[in-house]
Amino acid sequence: MRIFPKVVAIAATVAAGAGLVSQSVGAPQQAQATGLQQRLDTLLGDSRFQGSQVALVVRDATTGETLYDRAGGTRLLPASNTKLFSSTAAMHTLGPDFRFHTDVLATAPVRGGKLDGDLYLKGYGDPTALEADYVALAKQVAKSGIRRIDGDLVADDTYFDKARLGDTWSWDDEPFYYSAQISALTLAPNTDYDSGTAIVESRPGTAAGAPVKLSLVPANDTIKLVSTATTGAAGSANTLSIERDHGTNVVRITGSVPLGAAVGQEWVTVWEPELYAADVFKRALAAQGVRVDGRIKAAATPVDKARQLARDESMTVGELMNPFLKLSNNMHAEHLVKAMGAVAEADGSWSAGLGLVTQYAKSAGVDTSTIRLSDGSGLSRKVNVTAKSVTDLLIGAQREPWFQQWYDALPIAGNPDRFTGGTLRSRMANTPAANNLHGKTGSLTGVTALSGYVTDQDGRKLVFSMISNNYLTSPRSVEDAVGVTLASWTEQGQVAAIAPGNARTAQTADACGDWDQAKGVAC
Repeated sequence: MRIFPKVVAIAATVAAGAGLVSQSVGAPQQAQATGLQQRLDTLLGDSRFQGSQVALVVRDATTGETLYDRAGGTRLLPASNTKLFSSTAAMHTLGPDFRFHTDVLATAPVRGGKLDGDLYLKGYGDPTALEADYVALAKQVAKSGIRRIDGDLVADDTYFDKARLGDTWSWDDEPFYYSAQISALTLAPNTDYDSGTAIVESRPGTAAGAPVKLSLVPANDTIKLVSTATTGAAGSANTLSIERDHGTNVVRITGSVPLGAAVGQEWVTVWEPELYAADVFKRALAAQGVRVDGRIKAAATPVDKARQLARDESMTVGELMNPFLKLSNNMHAEHLVKAMGAVAEADGSWSAGLGLVTQYAKSAGVDTSTIRLSDGSGLSRKVNVTAKSVTDLLIGAQREPWFQQWYDALPIAGNPDRFTGGTLRSRMANTPAANNLHGKTGSLTGVTALSGYVTDQDGRKLVFSMISNNYLTSPRSVEDAVGVTLASWTEQGQVAAIAPGNARTAQTADACGDWDQAKGVAC
């Protein structure tokens, strides 16, 4: 192991009986810890880790040399750090130039502008499909000369299996946008590409006591709004609640919105997203002068007999990495996992896709016998990885031809631009880590993680992974202090110690998921 010259003598006295931390694994017990090890030991001696678990591994990104190892081989719940595994595997297995697509097909003949049978809308897993994409498909159908569909509009999402929600995903997360159903045919209401969701917009009425005005984005007949919400007096509390009933598309709106309040937005998940996508497509057809006489139904397309009438293609997987990783989009992770299974194994299931994720991790240098992957996003409470395995993956990914595009898609500390800083945009600002540290955040109740790359003051690139579990008060500021400490470190002279309370310019509350502040939840 490389031994740093002693820079600053730091007392790292932690009572052994308290069980907070022990000497770093990487430091020989007979030798004095290096200055960096002392700094990190002091940070990990924070009282918030008492009775909980924390692992931290720091390595030279070029040589792989371990500079610090605290519990690096301990299996812990990583939350959205799981996306490091699914994203790298997708770049390898699907490739950065891969595009999802959505097709419109028919088996019946067209006579005099009338299709004498069903029209099929078949999805191939695109998590970025917007209303505008379905409008573009409708325009292609109209351009083909079809003006009437004599049969049904068939929604086909059979490219993926029927498992809509991941292993051990919590039932009480199911109505919320970060836990949407996974379907090969779906729709996102916005350019964050929150697939499988719709937005409920709310506006106060014209007078106190009037009903709250509601609308859906995109407009659709799949979701049924049931509201008792009223307009409150100006300056009164906003108590609006919007939540979908389990197993249905009934969304109930209760509470009050103060007179004069701005437009509110709430994302809700959709039950059976393929029917939602078909509904929006049917509206788009009507707007193009194409009438569907039948109903919307879910079924498989007889692909051996079908001819393609229209196709829409997504952005590339390489381009998708930016919204996926910057905003930590859970649905993107799961669509990529199932797509890997469908493309490489003709099996659009979690089990097939996760097998490929594991294969890639092993090829990158991870000892996959020490970890367990249960989904692609980290919502599952059965995912277990080690800090060592994460750093192995980060080091291995550097050898890939697509590495730079993937690295650029990671959130960047302290950069306020939402699609640059991502989930790190309000963290470590105005420190040596700002616009330096590229990392993946992770958060569930009792879980926080931060792993990635940072360059120290000597120009040496480091990889690191810090995972904390089962705490009662969030140690996220300690994560930031670790990041700033690594970015500040030099072997050439004294470096001021970084205190957790000073490592960031904006504090965020402990989160129940690695979600985006722009939607009113902590990240």
